[in-house]
Amino acid sequence: MVDFKLPNILSEEFMDLVPYQRVAVNKLIEEGKIISYALSLENSRLWGIFSANSELGVMDILSDLPLTPFMTVEISLLTFYNDSKTQIPKFSLN
Repeated sequence: MVDFKLPNILSEEFMDLVPYQRVAVNKLIEEGKIISYALSLENSRLWGIFSANSELGVMDILSDLPLTPFMTVEISLLTFYNDSKTQIPKFSLN
């Protein structure tokens, strides 16, 4: 999991790169390299769950994101990750 801290002031350069970030993130989601991605402008935080074999693998993915140089990142290796999408659907008797 990557915890991104956004800059205190979102510069014009930062904002100009947002569309490119969105394209890159969508591509990585399609490729299965990003599992989830969430933003809180109120808290100036962005969180992403990445699928990689190592911290170095995550860092390689991060290097391809246009906004990474503007943010501080903290990588935490997750032991497991659950969400409602990965749950087996309940069997219906109808």
